[in-house]
Amino acid sequence: MTDLRTTYLGCELKSPLVASASPLSEEIDNLRKMEDAGAGAVVLHSLFEEQIIRESEELHRGLSAGTESFAESLTYLPEVTQYKQVPDFGVPGAAPDMTPYNRGPEGYLEHVRRAAEAVSIPVIASLNATSPGGWVKHAQKIEEAGASALELNIYFLPTDPNISGSAIEKGYCELVRQVKNTLRIPVAVKLGPYFSAMANFAQGLDAAGADALVLFNRFYQPDFDIENLEVVPTVHLSTSQELLLRLHWVAILYGHIRSELAITGGVHTAEDVLKAMMAGARVAMMTSALLRHGIGHLGRIREDLIHWMEEHEYESIQQMQGSLALRSVPNPAAFERANYMRVLGSYRPRPSGSWPMGMTNGE
Repeated sequence: MTDLRTTYLGCELKSPLVASASPLSEEIDNLRKMEDAGAGAVVLHSLFEEQIIRESEELHRGLSAGTESFAESLTYLPEVTQYKQVPDFGVPGAAPDMTPYNRGPEGYLEHVRRAAEAVSIPVIASLNATSPGGWVKHAQKIEEAGASALELNIYFLPTDPNISGSAIEKGYCELVRQVKNTLRIPVAVKLGPYFSAMANFAQGLDAAGADALVLFNRFYQPDFDIENLEVVPTVHLSTSQELLLRLHWVAILYGHIRSELAITGGVHTAEDVLKAMMAGARVAMMTSALLRHGIGHLGRIREDLIHWMEEHEYESIQQMQGSLALRSVPNPAAFERANYMRVLGSYRPRPSGSWPMGMTNGE
């Protein structure tokens, strides 16, 4: 019988298919459907650093208001406000507008509790953060609520030209170290791809205590509304083409760091999952595929995985993990500069007149 089991963040998973953070995980019924469809674990939608800080500020203002006049006012507690993150696009001093977003910190903890009780697969909570600070103690509450692990989603685009790359990396490592010192459960770090020396940075996160690295976060780029002269947020679902960058770096890092590796972004088919495993990932995470095709798509991918493995005489997922990593392949140059030259040398321009309508050879 084909064995799809893998291990990730201290848990044995029944399959490498993980539903990553998305609005789908806000409903408990959806989590049950993901489990039934074959998900090995689920990552809940994120709790944002801004929500925790803003709630703390609201509480402080509420407790302080009018204390000079009435001692009884110390018993006043403001209504917990819910927030929604809107990107500030790097405008100095601009604070995110956190109008209603999910459940707020206390509501998020309750959702973690309910999720952990509703399904038997691991429930991984998610904190979206950018800076070290006292708020990391909130991670402890997430652990107490029953999360199997925590995914630290470091979503930050540096726009200040005075901040160096080394300073940013140092801050990331310090953030991971603080969170790890707060928790007993494993911590995964979800990263973007924009680092000048990814392998060295991965080693730094490994040394800071990261139990897994999730590659890569998809940064949503704003668009320009040229009629109203506004910068507007946009969301585009991923495609399998985006998987290539993830495969490249997971294959390079596999075997060189202690941290486990996970791929997110561009996972849409069983073939994508197989490639992720062969690169060296423990799990393949997906959001866009489920938003596009529905939660039942997990079940179709699972069936296709089993069919392919039976056809190619693979007995288990673990048998293939890392088989196409840098250290495993006979020609490591495929990951390095020699392959760049080979690809360019193999390209042949299309015959004149064969370009799609509306395109020219210069586009």
